[in-house]
This record gives sequence, C-alpha cells and structure tokens, in this order.
Amino acid sequence: MPRADRKAMTMTAIDSTHMALCRRTFLRRGGVSLGSLTLTSLLNSAWGESSDDTASGRYQGVIHPRHFEPKVKRVIHLCMAGGPSHLETFDFKPKLVELDGKAMPESMTKGQPIAQLQGKELRIMGPRFKFTRAGKSGQTISDIFPHMQDVADDLCVIKSMVTEQINHDPAHTFFNTGTAISGRPSMGSWALYGLGAETDELPGFVVLTSLGGGEAQPISSRQWHNGFLPSRFQGVEFYSTGAPVHYVSNPPGYDRERQRDVIDTIGAMNRQRNGVVQNPEIDARISQYEMAFRMQMSVPKLSDMSDEPQSIREMYGVKHLGDGSFASNCLLARRLAERGVRFIQLYHRGWDHHGEIAKKMPVAGKLVDQATAALITDLKQRGMLEDTLIVWGGEFGRTPMAQGSGRDHHIKGFSLALAGGGTKSGISYGATDEFGYHAVSDVVNVRDFHATMLYMLGIDHKRFSVKHHGLDMRLTGVEEAHVIKDILV
Repeated sequence: MPRADRKAMTMTAIDSTHMALCRRTFLRRGGVSLGSLTLTSLLNSAWGESSDDTASGRYQGVIHPRHFEPKVKRVIHLCMAGGPSHLETFDFKPKLVELDGKAMPESMTKGQPIAQLQGKELRIMGPRFKFTRAGKSGQTISDIFPHMQDVADDLCVIKSMVTEQINHDPAHTFFNTGTAISGRPSMGSWALYGLGAETDELPGFVVLTSLGGGEAQPISSRQWHNGFLPSRFQGVEFYSTGAPVHYVSNPPGYDRERQRDVIDTIGAMNRQRNGVVQNPEIDARISQYEMAFRMQMSVPKLSDMSDEPQSIREMYGVKHLGDGSFASNCLLARRLAERGVRFIQLYHRGWDHHGEIAKKMPVAGKLVDQATAALITDLKQRGMLEDTLIVWGGEFGRTPMAQGSGRDHHIKGFSLALAGGGTKSGISYGATDEFGYHAVSDVVNVRDFHATMLYMLGIDHKRFSVKHHGLDMRLTGVEEAHVIKDILV
C-alpha cells in the first residue's frame, strides 16, 4: 500500500476515535480546549517553546535576546574525575619541597574537613614532579604535562578554586548542578535550556567517558541529568567504542520510509493526547522521536572519523579511531562542536590517587595531556577557539599532607584551567597559601565559576531561573555568586 494511503488510514482511525463523542463530552472537552489556550501559552513560555521554535523546527532557547553579548557559543568540559592534585599539576609550592616529610602545622588543619586523614599523623608531602615555567607567560606547569606546557600561553589557570563537598559523588554533583542535592539540572542542561543548540540533527548536550591512570571512580548519569527541566534537556551519553548510540539504526528489513511513517503516526497520536492533557513531557517525547530519526543519518557520519587526516590523528595521539580513549574522545568532541552541539563533557576516570601518586599520576597525565593540548590547538587553527570555552579540572584537589604514598581529598583550594574565547590567555588567577592548603586571594567558589560560564554564554545568572515547587530555581542557587570579570577579555 502506498505511504500516503497508509498515513491517511492511520489518521482516519485516530480522528474517528476522538470524534465519536456525545454532546456532553463535546461540551466538556470544548471547555477544556478553550481554557487550554492560555495554559498552552503559559507552558510554552515556561519551557522555552514559541511559535518561532515550531516554525524553524529547532528549539531556540528561552533567552531572547541574550542578556549580554556572548563571548562563546559552546562549552567543552574536560572533567578529570577523581580529583587531580593541584600540587602536581599547576600549583607549585616551594615550601612543600623544603618541608617534605615534616609534620604539618596543626594550626593549618585544626577544625578543617579532612576526608580520610582524621586522627592520623599529618606529614607534608612535597610535589612528586618537577615544574617548568612554560611559554612567554611563564605559567608553572608540571612536567607530566609537556604538551600542555606548549599551549601555556593559551591557558587561564584559576589557582584559588574552592568547593563544598569532600567526597567524590556529591562533589561531582555540586560541580555540575551547584548543589549536593540530587535531582537538580546539570549545567549542561541549563545551557541547553537557555540557549538551545545550533543543530537539530544531534543532541545539544553530549557526554563521553574514558578511564585509566588511577582508581576509576564511578560517574552517575545524574551528573548530566535534566532535573526538573523537561527531559529533552538532559545530556546524552555517547559510547566511546563501537556505535556511539545503540539502536539508532533501523532493524533489518525496515527502511527509512517506513520509519518515517512510524514517527509521523506516533507524533500524531502524541499531539492528539497532548491537546487534552497539555503535558510538556509529551512535547519532549515528540521531539526526541524526531531527534532519533535525524540521528540515524547524522550519527554514522559523525562517528566515521576516517576522513580525519593522519596528521590530525597524530596530533591528538589517537592510536585507533573510536577506541574509547580520551584522545579519541577529544577528536570526537571537536567534531561535535563543529556540528553545533552546545555542551560537551568528557569524563576521564583515573585521577583518584590515594596511593602511588608518583607512579600512577604520570600515567593519567600521559593519557590526557597530548589530546588536551591538541584540542586547544586544533580549535585555534580552525578559528573555533575564539567562541569555545574549554574547562579542564576535577571535582576537588588534594591535600598537602601525605596519605601513605598518595594524597587525600581537598576542598579548600585547587586549580582549574580554562582556554578559549572570552578568557585572558597566559595568566594565573588567585592563589593558595604557601602550603597549597587554603585559597587565600581572589577565592573562586564553584558557583562563581557557574556565573562566569553563563556570562560568557550571554546569560545573567541572576535572571535565569525556573519556577519549581513555588521557588525560583537557578544554577547558582540563592547564595551570592560573582562573575570573575578579571579573567575575561
């Protein structure tokens, strides 16, 4: 049977079911329909949908116009999951070299939160690796990062980060959502909700994972969850090996035309139902079906990296395309950015070094160093670094005190490296004390980072909220958060 006839028969069946109404039902539903016009308008406003979005076929976000002139279009977050030691990466402390093995002054740690060193003798551990003053800017960068030393003049290193959660999972949750309370939207979901994406063929928020170099702490999918925002704004995890998205291809004997018929029919049924219940999740379901259909064409093209020149593969240090490595994921991240994805997160699970830090940390460093520098260089060569924010760092830092041959969790001071449009390059901002324990100047809370990231995307964090359970909820919460304007051009 021709497609047009099948579609007509399906729509007739749907219409006949819904039109077989008695007078009383008609009046009741008519009243609902009339009253729902205002409700529909309110829902569309609340969830960022407008007639322009419907006409263009692509969600445009709720911030029209932008609150500020945007400095960047997209964010790539390179999350070093496990908490890399700032004292072995970007924050060199000569005092620790001098006092290596000696007792930590009690005045420094008394009453302070320490994860697993409570009641133990606290002895100072000097940095396990040498540092080099790199580039014209003279940034101090550990020798485990020789390639990042090469791009030192592109980096803006914040050395005075603080967070509020001392264990891995809640610290990741805090860094991603601005609170340790589960169920809140992640920063990627906020960005996608506010601005939409520049593509309608791929998800606007994509997550990739890799591992190696240390204890691989698990990463919960709630780190990229949409929370109380509609499900269309959650991050989509792409698999690092094989097909990036499972079940995106049609089964054998099921062609694209027939799949289009199924999508059209399901969409029609969902729209019929939503005309009664006015549920934004049904709109999300419709858009997800459409996205899945478009991804059947776009994902295979995205993941087929055979068109990448050998020189690019070598620059990233990719041994085998699509092998699940951080290097391969960085190359895929560049391809996602080129195709209009708004927010990209790469989690590398390998930075939890409670022991054998001198042995294992160089392994983790080697797995991410070359690809991180290559991503910065590659985007710069393509003219994309100027409108991309790259964020490199973990959920917290590490103690100046030894935990055997490693370091414990630390929340009072750690480092975050930024690169890309909008940030001053070749600078360090803020400082920890001479032990690397307390952030003592230009202290930056995670919420300040969120406020700054949103500002760079053109959003005022104070004016960006969603009503939830009667409260105006926002990424930066109700606490005071500041845009770090001193790091911005």
